[in-house]
Amino acid sequence: MGFDPSLYLVTDPRLGAPRPLIETVAAAVAGGVTLVQLRDPDAPTRHLVETARALVALLRPRGVPLIVNDRVDVALAADADGVHVGQSDMHPADARTLIGPDRILGLSITDASEMRPGDLAPVDYLGVGPIYLQATKPDAAPPIGPEGLAAIRAVTRLPIVAIGGVGPANAEQLIRAGADGLSVVSALMAAPDPAEAARTLAAAITRGRA
Repeated sequence: MGFDPSLYLVTDPRLGAPRPLIETVAAAVAGGVTLVQLRDPDAPTRHLVETARALVALLRPRGVPLIVNDRVDVALAADADGVHVGQSDMHPADARTLIGPDRILGLSITDASEMRPGDLAPVDYLGVGPIYLQATKPDAAPPIGPEGLAAIRAVTRLPIVAIGGVGPANAEQLIRAGADGLSVVSALMAAPDPAEAARTLAAAITRGRA
């Protein structure tokens, strides 16, 4: 399916509390988020499926796809629009076999050495990073900086979404370094006003493309 990776919200239930997750996502989408990933590695499966179904009900009428992090089973159970896998998750080819040809498949890339043709063939976009130091994923790989992003941009035509420490201060630079979109966690999830925060990021993306 077609998708716009420009402003990609990755959820984190630890941020934004006590505001409900659905409320945060709805506000961020109203402000310009174009793609949403449900990421909650500690949630029980049933809770994750219920949350995914609620997000599908919210997002699909608005034309915003829902991606589920790692869990192919949850994505299929909730009829989500796609799955994102990391380097230690299910192989992209196996994920593609399970989700079929029409759902979106993303792959995390933390270093140019991971750009293996066999991994990339079934993939629709790459989540590249972490670009900068960040606190939302303690087990993340070392940051690669805008230079690492540019190096990966030079060897692929796949859409690239930059992730890791991304916010309004560096958004324009990352778009100019080759990112097609920005993947944001705390800059939206923890924002007092997620809609306004999304508008600020969307404007920075537009400036970066100018």
